[in-house]
Amino acid sequence: MPIYEYQSESPDDPERSCRVCVKGFELQRPINREALEKCPLCRHPVRKRVSQVSTKVATKEHSDSEAKASGFHVLRKNCDGGYDKV
Repeated sequence: MPIYEYQSESPDDPERSCRVCVKGFELQRPINREALEKCPLCRHPVRKRVSQVSTKVATKEHSDSEAKASGFHVLRKNCDGGYDKV
């Protein structure tokens, strides 16, 4: 499930919002649900913030033995244009 970030619509007015939505909070929600409109604690209107996306980047090639240990099949291209299991 993705993590969404929300913040009070009026963060400059702490009298109307709770300390959680003034600072902003994260919420894990199913992707098919609509965006949250009110803070779950104080019921003050909130807006969804744009957040950073984190992706894994492969920094090294894995050896054949590491691939096999992880459950993958290692294939090598042969001279006929087909592939052979290693």
